[in-house]
Amino acid sequence: MKLLNFTIIKLTCFLILGIVVSYLYPIPIYLSIYITSTLLVLLLIFFLIARKQFIKTIWFGVTAYILMVFVGVLTTSFHNQKNVSNHYSKFISAEKDSLETVTFRIREVLKPGNYYDKYVIDVLKINDESASGKSLLNIQKDSTQSALKVDEIIIGKIGFQHLIHPLNPHQFNYKKYLEKKYIYHQIFTKNESLLKVSANTHTLFGIADNIREHINLKLKPYHFKTDELAIINALLLGQRQDISKEVYTSYTNAGAIHILAVSGLHVGIILLLLTLVFKPIERLKHGKLIKTILLVLCLWCFALIAGLSASVTRAVTMFSIVAIAMNLKRPTNVYNTLAISMFIILLFKPLFVFDVGFQLSYLAVFAIVAIDPILYKLWRPKNWLLDKYWHTLTITVSAQFGIIPISLFYFHQFPGLFFISNLVIIPFLGLILGLGILVILLATINLLPNFFAEIYGYIISSMNGFVGWVSKQEAFLLKDIAFGLLYVLVSYLTIFALVKFFKKKSFANLKLLLISVICIQCAFIYTTYKTPSNEFIVFHKSRYSLLGNITNNALFVAHDFDSLTPSKNKIIKDFSVGNHIKTIKKDTLKPLYILNDKKLLIVDSLGVYNIKSFKPDYVLLRQSPKINLNRLIDSIKPKYVIADGSNYKSYVERWEAICLKRKLPFHQTSKKGAFVIYY
Repeated sequence: MKLLNFTIIKLTCFLILGIVVSYLYPIPIYLSIYITSTLLVLLLIFFLIARKQFIKTIWFGVTAYILMVFVGVLTTSFHNQKNVSNHYSKFISAEKDSLETVTFRIREVLKPGNYYDKYVIDVLKINDESASGKSLLNIQKDSTQSALKVDEIIIGKIGFQHLIHPLNPHQFNYKKYLEKKYIYHQIFTKNESLLKVSANTHTLFGIADNIREHINLKLKPYHFKTDELAIINALLLGQRQDISKEVYTSYTNAGAIHILAVSGLHVGIILLLLTLVFKPIERLKHGKLIKTILLVLCLWCFALIAGLSASVTRAVTMFSIVAIAMNLKRPTNVYNTLAISMFIILLFKPLFVFDVGFQLSYLAVFAIVAIDPILYKLWRPKNWLLDKYWHTLTITVSAQFGIIPISLFYFHQFPGLFFISNLVIIPFLGLILGLGILVILLATINLLPNFFAEIYGYIISSMNGFVGWVSKQEAFLLKDIAFGLLYVLVSYLTIFALVKFFKKKSFANLKLLLISVICIQCAFIYTTYKTPSNEFIVFHKSRYSLLGNITNNALFVAHDFDSLTPSKNKIIKDFSVGNHIKTIKKDTLKPLYILNDKKLLIVDSLGVYNIKSFKPDYVLLRQSPKINLNRLIDSIKPKYVIADGSNYKSYVERWEAICLKRKLPFHQTSKKGAFVIYY
């Protein structure tokens, strides 16, 4: 007798709930172990009781779901590297500018910045203590020094710095992004401060990097253009670090960026190619088993070479399950296959649930499975080629339904011509990937003809050129779309209701659809009500002053930039989009702001403040005024002193010390971020 109709989908949902709860409200690991063990014992007891009962009870199911929540909590706690007893953070000094003798291994090479080469490192030792944990390494660029390689072991006298939180509202939170990858500190240093100890490969990451480097070395004599080689690395090796900003922006604006991220589309094509290659093995004794093992091994080798990103891991896990089921002739349910792959991945990488690529990847596949059959039934062309293009279009549109809400939430833009780029590229992607694999194999064994390399390079260049042309049709690219989390939730509720209604036109499904419409209206009303009004913001902008004043849902911006305008300033754009503000107007910097019953005095480089009849609530110091702050405080008696990013660091430190001594609140935007006055 089935006690309850459990599905892996429900269990996966509760696992995700546990991961989210544990991330937002960390629970001590020992308490998590105790609760999980207790629930496991209870589950066993309820199972034994339920076996002897004729009527089903809910207790076994309820306990199983609660247990799965705490499995998520426990998994998150186990993977949190700070819970490890020898994590490097337990050995480093809390004092500012303190240096430690650190031994570390290069784990991953990141895309370099304007001034620094960037790496993810595994810490091995702090002074003489064995340590563990990941950190971000920034090495000042030096044209005379070669870049570091994965698995090189290096020792240096360096200092750990805390990650910087965003200094302005609605900016990208790079600190949280890194913390979700278990990176809590960063290091800034020079090549001269580092000593290479060993360059031997020890880890799988190092082996994979060596394979990629060997492939690129073999491709180099064929004189592929820089952009061509970068796209080959992205499509076939999962490495996007070398893609230029212009090419990356073109693919993003054309709605074709998913083509450059190795995901289900690529892995599915590779699985089909491998299935054809290994077909003869089926004739051997236990041939199907051998073939399945080889397929899974090849897929995971590809995943390792491609860097084990969230999208690659998801795709390879899912298609590994598909390959096993396919070769064992077991019927598979796509939803269950997706849920199993998600469940397995999150047990080993729980914080993948917050990864944008992971979210987009699963939402796209779920949407294709649910929506594509509905759209495809609308028209059945008799022409084979037309049918294939129609199906490509329905798949593309279905995927967009799945990812539009979350894409708008993260990126605030929508490529209106996404279907054109996908209709042109996707039908030929299998050919592009197949030829690319052949190019790499032939180049590796020194048998690649020059004319074949030139043809493949021309194909890649043509694809880049077409995507570039699509991206330049800016009239179809909708930018700066304000889309909050509430909009995301009601959007997915509406999409779910629409899919249910079109699959089965019943009164219950119609009610759900109407409820979702009401929810959308409520979301718009709530957002309008919550839009800020009567706020004055002192933004942080290094070397400049940037002020914003919100009145009647309009943002008045004042600044002292030489060439930038407020509409082009990313700080203002992020703030206005995040707060659903549509009207931005230019203003001039004033020495005095009357904000209802609050008064703000600005003291600039001229140092004028001696207004005897005026007692300001706030004083903003900008452009490093040469003043005696003690005299200013005694003269006008402000309640708060603010220093923005336009001041010299030495001046700000001196002002901070004075305010601390006099117990007067002091706000430094370079440390604490933007200062907001509500009035």
